[in-house]
Amino acid sequence: MPAPFLSVVVPAYNEEGRIARTIAEIAAEIERLALDAELIVVDDGSTDRTASIVAGASRGDTTVTLVRAAHGGKGAAVRRGMLAARGAWRFLADADLSMPITELSRFLDDAARGGDVFIGSREVTGARRVGEPRTRHAVGRLFNWMVKLVVLRGIEDTQCGFKLFSARAAETLFPLQQIDGFGFDVEILFLARRAGFAVREIPVTWVWGRGSKVNLASGARGFLDLAVVRVNQARGLYPPRRTVVTPPAPAGRERQT
Repeated sequence: MPAPFLSVVVPAYNEEGRIARTIAEIAAEIERLALDAELIVVDDGSTDRTASIVAGASRGDTTVTLVRAAHGGKGAAVRRGMLAARGAWRFLADADLSMPITELSRFLDDAARGGDVFIGSREVTGARRVGEPRTRHAVGRLFNWMVKLVVLRGIEDTQCGFKLFSARAAETLFPLQQIDGFGFDVEILFLARRAGFAVREIPVTWVWGRGSKVNLASGARGFLDLAVVRVNQARGLYPPRRTVVTPPAPAGRERQT
């Protein structure tokens, strides 16, 4: 089958309470935008009914695919989904849709002007945070300050769970990914910079939800992962820095017929 224009990749772990709604909302937005697209849900070894719900959705809609994986962490699930995807563009979306999926068009509009890596940002001009506790925001800003200090300068929000990659960026970066936990975002963006891909931040509306999977343990691990990136670099696990000289991936929207 010909590759679709867009792949939407959703990592999911114990999401039985909302995964059906998430699939329906994404499918509705794909239809509204008339996109040639596929939706890939990667079940990260869930112990609830997440996988069976997605499997049921895939029987009713051939554009929905369930990828099963042993529980390895969000980063591992994202890598699996990005490399299983076939789209010319590959959009990462958190299962809670804390960014309304109707904002997908912002990413596609920017991609149409050229580039390879576009990340949702809750910090740049035009972004909005809705209902987030002040303590959570403060921890997030501390983490971003540490990201800039230790790994990656010039990016205001590495951790928003909505990101768009061209096929060539995804196929360059995700095979190099070493981190399987929540720190994978920083590693992927670090690798993108080393590979010569420009990283552009897209302002988004982000709505706080009580179902967030980020907790004290995963947050602490995220801080440790910053050091892991530098250790991996020192061990030579990443390719040397280079500059992309080929033209950016074609970005025109292709619509269904």
